[in-house]
Amino acid sequence: MNRKRLIMVVCICTTCLLMSAQKSYQRVVSLVPSITQNIYYLKAESRLVGCTSYCTPALADKKEVVATAIEANVEKIVLLKPDVVIVSTLTSPKDIATMRKFGIEVVEFASAKSFEEICSQYIVLGKMLEKQTEAEKTIDECKAKIKKLSKTLRWNVVPKIFFQIGADPIFAVLDNTFMGEYISMLGGKNIASKLEHGIVSREFVISQAPDFIFITSMGISSEEEAKTWKRYTTLPAVKNNRIFIVDANKACQPTPITFIETLEEMTKMCKQRR
Repeated sequence: MNRKRLIMVVCICTTCLLMSAQKSYQRVVSLVPSITQNIYYLKAESRLVGCTSYCTPALADKKEVVATAIEANVEKIVLLKPDVVIVSTLTSPKDIATMRKFGIEVVEFASAKSFEEICSQYIVLGKMLEKQTEAEKTIDECKAKIKKLSKTLRWNVVPKIFFQIGADPIFAVLDNTFMGEYISMLGGKNIASKLEHGIVSREFVISQAPDFIFITSMGISSEEEAKTWKRYTTLPAVKNNRIFIVDANKACQPTPITFIETLEEMTKMCKQRR
C-alpha cells in the first residue's frame, strides 16, 4: 500500500469513528479484546451483548462468545440484533461485508500506535456509550500520572533498553508503537529503534549491550528467557541485575488504564536498579 493510499485509509477510518461518536448504542458486540476491556472500564458492560473468546472480563460476566481473535460467527452475531459491532483490522473483510448486508452497523477501530491514539479511541468509545464525561476524566487522570512519573526518573546517562515480547522467535518492541512509548517515557533508548521489523537474534541484543531487559510474561517461557539472558554475564543488564518480567495482560493491552499501570510498574523497576 503506497503512502497516499495509506493516508486515505486512515482518514476514512477516523471519519467513520467521528461519525459513530455522534450516535448512542444500546446493544454492542465487541470483536476487539482491548475495546471490551475499555467498555468495562467505562462501566458500560450492560450494553455489551457479544464478545470474543479472548475478552477476559466479558467471559467472567458470561457474555455471549461470538468470535475467536480473528474469526467471527456471523450467524450468532445477527441473532443478537446488535446496534453496532466493533471490529479491528484483524476482522475478516468478508465477515464485515456479510454483517453489513444484514443491516448491522460495523465500526472499525484501527490498531493504536501511540498513547495519544489510545486516548482518542477511548474518548470516541465513551461518546458512543454516552460515557464521554467519564472517558475524559480518565484520560485527564492518566496524563497527570504520566507527567508525575516523568519527574521520578533522572538518568546521568540515557539507559539502553530491550523490551522483548516473544521468545520463539525473539521479538523486540519497536519505536512508533504504543509499547515503544513505554521506553521513551522512561527516558530510555530503544536498542531496536533503527529496525524495520521486530524479529531479532540473540546476537543482535548482545551486540547492543542493553542496560535493562524487560520481558512480557509468557508463562514458563518468560522465566526461561530471563534465565537464558543471565548466562551472558558481560551484559550490563545482567551485571546490574536489571532483567524484569512485565505483565503481558497489561503491557500489550492498548487501553489508557493498562498503559499507565504498566508504565508505573516499569518505572518502579527502574528505580530499584537505577
